[in-house]
Amino acid sequence: MSYKKLAVATLAALSLQMSACVEEKGHSTHWGYDGDTGPEHWGSLSEDYAACSTGTQQSPVDITSSVKADLPPLKFNYSPIPLTIENNGHTIKMSADKAGNLKIGEQVYQLLQFHTHSPSEGAVNGKRADMIVHLVHKSAQGELAVVAVFLEKGDTANPLIETLWNVMPKTPGKPQQHDIQIDIKQLLPASKHYYSLTGSLTTPPCSEGVKWVILKQPVSISAEQLTQYQTVYSHNARPLQPLNDRQVLSSN
Repeated sequence: MSYKKLAVATLAALSLQMSACVEEKGHSTHWGYDGDTGPEHWGSLSEDYAACSTGTQQSPVDITSSVKADLPPLKFNYSPIPLTIENNGHTIKMSADKAGNLKIGEQVYQLLQFHTHSPSEGAVNGKRADMIVHLVHKSAQGELAVVAVFLEKGDTANPLIETLWNVMPKTPGKPQQHDIQIDIKQLLPASKHYYSLTGSLTTPPCSEGVKWVILKQPVSISAEQLTQYQTVYSHNARPLQPLNDRQVLSSN
């Protein structure tokens, strides 16, 4: 092998090693929702998390006003999938990369996963819901779109939540696969009117440029379902962030 080829190969190997180290560092930086690793400290825990404190388009926010706009309808093209559920130490997360996609206008976003927070991340006129579900999507161009569904304690239990909570891992661990089919459409409200704004991930690294779609109509869960979740995660929601100069658009 020539010195030139050897040098190229060596540089490539070093590059892969450095990438692996960065990825390992990102995964090993512990963060949480209280104490020295809580939200107010996220930005200083790792240089990869700097946006958590320096970003200007952070999520979640309190929606106190909005501008009516001609927003495209949402088309949820979801199909039933086998259940894969995980307690990752921060939330209860369900893998859903085989479930289908969301179409907003002409843009298609593949569903990757959905997870939960209590109380809701995000508020409307200062009021947070009891829980929230985040459905995380990604376009072919790499753009993220998160659909937020508010969950409010009421008289009606949610059938999908019941299925999930029946096998919900109480402690952090690896993803668990179950021979159960889930229909994610059971999480969606009848009305698909929504708010839209640009924001960020609500957990480290708090990356910005995320398209947020916040459904206006909440979905009912039972008091028992709420208690079941809060027994595992009593508070895993980031504080509300400044809206700054962002405009919230409304579909109606």
